[in-house]
Amino acid sequence: MFQALHTAASGMEAQEMNLDNIANNLANASTSGFRSRRLQFQDLLYQNLVASGSAATSQTTVSSGLEVGMGTRPSSTEMVNTQGQITQTNNPLDLAIQGNGFFQIRMPDGSVQYTRAGSFQLDAQGNMVTADGNPLQPPITIPLNATNVTISKTGVVSANVPGQNQAQILGTITLATFANIGGLNSLGNNLFSPTAASGDPIIGNPGGTEGLGTLQQGAIESSNVNVVDQFVQMIEAQRSYEANSQVAKAADQMYQDLNGLTQ
Repeated sequence: MFQALHTAASGMEAQEMNLDNIANNLANASTSGFRSRRLQFQDLLYQNLVASGSAATSQTTVSSGLEVGMGTRPSSTEMVNTQGQITQTNNPLDLAIQGNGFFQIRMPDGSVQYTRAGSFQLDAQGNMVTADGNPLQPPITIPLNATNVTISKTGVVSANVPGQNQAQILGTITLATFANIGGLNSLGNNLFSPTAASGDPIIGNPGGTEGLGTLQQGAIESSNVNVVDQFVQMIEAQRSYEANSQVAKAADQMYQDLNGLTQ
């Protein structure tokens, strides 16, 4: 009984963080390339009052011990890596990845970060950049007088340039994947960075032998948040929080009854 308040409190705190995670998923239901996360829990240490296998008599052992759990805590947030819906935009510089892979973005400090959001634009020099002006890696430069820009499923960028009879190949967009995508660090602004848990990036051409997906021009990948599923998880979190609060109330009532015995 004396531990019940602390155990119930741990459950309430865990569900508060669960609700925070659900709120973030719902807030990003319209964020291009967003990957939802699912909170994982683990139980805390147990108080072993009678250890399993301990001696009961000189000839017998205890077949089932007496253990009392001390609550729960959030252990990790698992990235849900399902495909988001592909939305047509008819913008020739919008790209959606169908399958595995991330676009590589060169940051101002020289590092490379990764994103599923494929809404690109051209800067003053004709380089393909994100909305924040960070260039695609490897760089793709499109002449300002080019027309009919085409990006194939395998990432080959070509366009018609005045003075050329045939379309000119301007470069190839490569993608990156990781051994453990769930180990990527979410940075905000639709960007991820590798960690020791994710491993080093595996670079390859779209649709190649590295298991990377293909590109779809004139489209973007929507968030993979399932709003209905998030509402169900929100109800579950609320009911779990209420159940733990009822345990706290019951423990408090028992404390009150115990104190009343001394009066």
